[in-house]
Amino acid sequence: MHGCRSNLAEKDALAALAPAGATVINSCAVTANAVRDARAAARAAAAHGPVVVTGCAATMEPERFADLGVQLMPNALKLSPAAWGRASPVAAVTRQSRGFVAVQDGCDHDCTFCITRLARGPSRSVPVDEAVARVRALVDSGVAEVVLTGIDTTSYGADLPDRPPLGALVQALLGRVPGLQRLRLSSLDAAEADPALVEAFADPRLMPHVHLSLQSGDDLVLKRMKRRHRRADAIALVERLRRVRPGLAVGADLIAGFPTESEEAHARSLSLVDACDIVHAHVFPFSPRPGTAAARMPRVPGAVARARAAELRAAGAARRARLLTACAGRMIDTVSEGAQGLTPEGLKLRYAAARPRGARVGVIARGHEDGMLVE
Repeated sequence: MHGCRSNLAEKDALAALAPAGATVINSCAVTANAVRDARAAARAAAAHGPVVVTGCAATMEPERFADLGVQLMPNALKLSPAAWGRASPVAAVTRQSRGFVAVQDGCDHDCTFCITRLARGPSRSVPVDEAVARVRALVDSGVAEVVLTGIDTTSYGADLPDRPPLGALVQALLGRVPGLQRLRLSSLDAAEADPALVEAFADPRLMPHVHLSLQSGDDLVLKRMKRRHRRADAIALVERLRRVRPGLAVGADLIAGFPTESEEAHARSLSLVDACDIVHAHVFPFSPRPGTAAARMPRVPGAVARARAAELRAAGAARRARLLTACAGRMIDTVSEGAQGLTPEGLKLRYAAARPRGARVGVIARGHEDGMLVE
């Protein structure tokens, strides 16, 4: 599995559809490195048997795989049983240590840097009743934590007849699946968080962890990205969420070295890490993607973009270290992934001894090492 949590949510469905003995690579195209990784994985797998490459890289850059002797499956067909010669429908749900449920796919926005909307198509939402049924099935099978995924999750419901917002779905899950122990959300758009979603964070079963698609802390850069929020909007949203859920851990996607980004603009992104107390900083240097407007804009030198990315990562790591230190000595509720577990705030905790995967485990954190809590 490559790329986003939406790809991860499709893992079990693709495994059920794939021919016996075949390797399926669900590729990502968000950066040039992601495409290179998918190609390398396909080449390695092709030495051992048939390979099917699907996902965003296969959809947007099929020529990158043409010489490898692999089968390509575009995003539009990858969950279609007929495309695989099968009859049974499948849902984008995966059970691992946690359960991943895709409730939305595609995107209707046109951010100048993003190729995903081109690869995934327009926004489509899973109806509330169907999402509730998928989550209930995971809970009934023993899953302790469910993660809702989507490409533009906060646009959820806009294409459904009664246009339920994401907050309505979250509240429906919490209300109609009483056995649901922990619910976590994937990436959220700061421009789309609805009041019901903010209110839902008052429920302790909704994990105190959000990951925001912020991309920059500078308003001019955000405008050139065609983002629909501004710096003040991001800060205000974090403040609203923390009023409802004190101690909320914030993550964010940030692009370093977007075309035309000045040193002053970069400094504003750095200061946003502190202003929003971003402890999970997902940072990458700008990567021009074919077919996007940003690919035609004046570039920041690659070395400068990489250096700025390193500064943003360091700022996030410093914020993360403060949170890790604050957790020391506390009893922490984790969901086990075997040798380590995941805390409500999205931190990793290394166990003194492996625990059964998927189990909820309460342990006292004695400190932290290498960016992880330790038992």
